[in-house]
Amino acid sequence: MTRLPGAELVAISKSATRRWIEAAKSTLLAIIAVMTIEPKVPKSVAVAAYPGSREAAELAADIASHIAKCGLNTIHASLYDEALRSQVGDGDFDLLVALGGDGTMLRAGHLCAPPRVPILGINLGGLGFLIEVAQEDWMSVIERVLAGDFWLQERMMLRAEHRSRDRVVAAWDVLNECTIGRGETVRPVRLITEIDGHYLTTYVADALIVATPTGSTAYALAAGGPILPPELRNILLVPVAPHLSVDRAIVLHEGSWVQVIVRTTHQATLCVDGQASVPLQDRDQVDVRASEHTVHFVRIQEPDYFYRNLTSRMMQNPTAGVDG
Repeated sequence: MTRLPGAELVAISKSATRRWIEAAKSTLLAIIAVMTIEPKVPKSVAVAAYPGSREAAELAADIASHIAKCGLNTIHASLYDEALRSQVGDGDFDLLVALGGDGTMLRAGHLCAPPRVPILGINLGGLGFLIEVAQEDWMSVIERVLAGDFWLQERMMLRAEHRSRDRVVAAWDVLNECTIGRGETVRPVRLITEIDGHYLTTYVADALIVATPTGSTAYALAAGGPILPPELRNILLVPVAPHLSVDRAIVLHEGSWVQVIVRTTHQATLCVDGQASVPLQDRDQVDVRASEHTVHFVRIQEPDYFYRNLTSRMMQNPTAGVDG
């Protein structure tokens, strides 16, 4: 077996240490970012609809009209409307009302986390793990929120960086999960995984999911991972179809830094929160740690709503299209 020269080993160790310190600093910022903020009665509200849905657009107009009659400043548009996104990003609104499903809530989270704008979701989709308000209840819920009768739930985000040849190619803030795995070719990839600069294992698998507690009820759940309470601040590792590899999920502390190096002779990809996949090359690397940003969801039910809603969703999945 070829051994690396001592100088090269020292250089690698110093590089890993520097990056671990950077990750630790980012984690400290994340801890500061999640200090509980007191909910305030909104004075300006943006209403964002699922793109391409006439139903969502019409409902957004109705909600905005109702809010305007209450004397508040409001706009309504598609979630992808540049004017709406610019104003929300600049912190011009105290609340974003998002109309759609869980995917809409993910996109709204990406938009609203940096300016710390709370999100109220109204479910027009299927499962709605991230949403507690049904479409037919929107008016009564809006009136409660405008009266200040709500609380804010904080959801941890991750920071994922794609590195190639020791440079950052792209970076994302992640609410659900990032998935490093194979592409169209049905062959596993080797994923060399380190925690805080220390070797953990090499997964030979279809993919490795790195998820938040929010993401524990998404792809990670389908892959056999545990369900974590959404208010926790942990990083979850779940392998997908591992072959003669570690096949158990691992729950890490929020201060952990995960490094995944891809070894493959065929296509590999990185997918963040269900968005379009990014191609990965052999020896590309994905670094994941706690983000400095946090998503704030507006809640009106009691804090135990998650467990009550969870059982109904687990017993009957509306997206399956099967009655019973």
